[in-house]
Amino acid sequence: MMQQTRVLVVDDEKELLQLVATYLLNESYEVLKASDGYEALHLLETESIDLVILDIMMEGIDGFELCKRIRATSSIPVVMLTAKSSEEDRIRGLKLGADDYVVKPFSPRELMARVEAVLRRMKVGQPDEQEIRINELLIDKNGRKVFVENEVTTLTKKEYDLLVFLYESKGQVFTRDHLLMRLWDADHNKTARTVDTHIKTLRLKLKTAGRFIQTVWGVGYKFEEPS
Repeated sequence: MMQQTRVLVVDDEKELLQLVATYLLNESYEVLKASDGYEALHLLETESIDLVILDIMMEGIDGFELCKRIRATSSIPVVMLTAKSSEEDRIRGLKLGADDYVVKPFSPRELMARVEAVLRRMKVGQPDEQEIRINELLIDKNGRKVFVENEVTTLTKKEYDLLVFLYESKGQVFTRDHLLMRLWDADHNKTARTVDTHIKTLRLKLKTAGRFIQTVWGVGYKFEEPS
């Protein structure tokens, strides 16, 4: 019997805490709950946990501080729930080590999709999957090389990072703003057009494999494997 993935949900809003826990249980996750940062730290020290869903705005130890403490000792993936939608707050959370964030109010289905994507990224990022092949596309993560139809394709560092990030979250749609925050430095002179330009160039370099990077009109981009 396979062991269930254990998710720790940390939120001082009881109704939201229970709502998130219910959706996780319905998706067959095992759930631990904490109503503040101190209780969360205790559970992190005494329990085996695979992922943390963490509210930012809490009394005592807030989400930023808790994420910082988690990252000091652990690589457990962290998804932040936040009412803080400004770019500065989101960048702060990501720089502290959060793997993703969801802005309140949010759809529970979206949150479940984000959790699944983060766990999938953790899995495919493990050392035993350093060579990724999808039809004519081959990504050699050890050598940071990309091949299309057995021919090497020269990518810039940013193009390579963009390709791998989208692949490791395949099926998930990312806005241009999200991609900017995850892959470009905070002080970089960037705009949404920066992402569009890199996507266009990446698709051209990938030739036939460029079709895997799909545009979701009005939203952003995703990596979609052929069925």
